[in-house]
This record gives sequence, structure tokens and C-alpha cells, in this order.
Amino acid sequence: MATAADAELVLKLYEMRREETLRRARRFLIFEFQPKTVEELRVVSRDIKAEHNAYWRQTLSFWEMAASLVLRGALDADLFLDTSPEGARVSFLHHFCYKWFRASGLGIPRRWSDQSG
Repeated sequence: MATAADAELVLKLYEMRREETLRRARRFLIFEFQPKTVEELRVVSRDIKAEHNAYWRQTLSFWEMAASLVLRGALDADLFLDTSPEGARVSFLHHFCYKWFRASGLGIPRRWSDQSG
């Protein structure tokens, strides 16, 4: 059951998402980034000199941080999912990218190497 503290934390996360750079990063990753090949994905996700790599890293790290609050019990999971459907979409994208790298033979980014299946 969500508490007033959970609601406050959700509102803080929402406020963070309104920051302009993060807003642009989220827009890019969710709506504009449509890789057709593993190489297109690799340029954005692994090349730190690529124009959109910072957007990739900023969006994923924001949602990883938010999810860790749920996983560690600091935020009610149901309330988080009710108020942050974008996080589930980013999680799906992350999982899809992991599978794509794995199948490509190009190697899995070190950060993801401890994930299963």
C-alpha cells in the first residue's frame, strides 16, 4: 500500500523528468531512436563520442535509479507503475537491446554482462 512518502517521491521523480536536458533525452530514446541495425544501435549506445550517446546514458540511468528505489523497497511498486509507464517502455528497450547485442556476436556491453537470458 502506497504511503504519503511514496507519493512525495513519485512527485520528485516527475519533477526530475521535467528538466529540459532529460526531457530531450527521453524524447529521443522513446520516440525518435528507431535503430534498424545492430550498428545503428551500437553507435548510440556504445560510442561515447556519438551525438546521442549522452541521451542514451542519461535516460537509462534515470530509469535505472527510479527502478532501484522500487526494487529496494523505498517506493511502492504499484504506485510507481501507475505513474511512470515510460519506465516500463525504457526497460523493454534495454532488454531488447541486450538481446540484440547478444545475438549479433558483437559482444555485450560490460555493464549488462551479468544479466541472464
